[in-house]
Amino acid sequence: MDNSKIRAIVVTVSDSRHEDDDVSGVTLLGLLLAIGAEVHEKIIVSDDFDELRQTLYVLSEREDINLIITTGGTGFAPRDNTPEATRAVIEKEAPGLAEAMRAETSKINPKAILSRSVCGIRNGTLIVNLPGSPKGVQECFDVIKPVLPHAVNLLSGNTKH
Repeated sequence: MDNSKIRAIVVTVSDSRHEDDDVSGVTLLGLLLAIGAEVHEKIIVSDDFDELRQTLYVLSEREDINLIITTGGTGFAPRDNTPEATRAVIEKEAPGLAEAMRAETSKINPKAILSRSVCGIRNGTLIVNLPGSPKGVQECFDVIKPVLPHAVNLLSGNTKH
């Protein structure tokens, strides 16, 4: 197994989305494939905190995955629990990713500063929260895309400069 290759899972967080209308998840899947990532799964999970936390935990236990990207559940709505579920499972936060996404995308859409996205690391896996809209997914992914291969490489233990 190539430890430096991005091996991802896309997690759409929503109480109302289904496979036939998961535009954000499909957008994210396409963006990952376009950079050469292996996408092992695309799943939809409810906004329920416990279910999402458990899902992120189980996925980050998998040895064939080094990147989990969520879409949805990062706003101010009462059921938006993605950041809290992510914080509950990560061992280390990676605040620069979330800060860069908010800073860059707010130049396009001032409402981007309302995103509560969290990014962090658990068990050698990078977990990244993206917004729930296809446009937000595209804009945020464009910000982090240049560093994702390096981040995964570092997580695999390749720290030589």
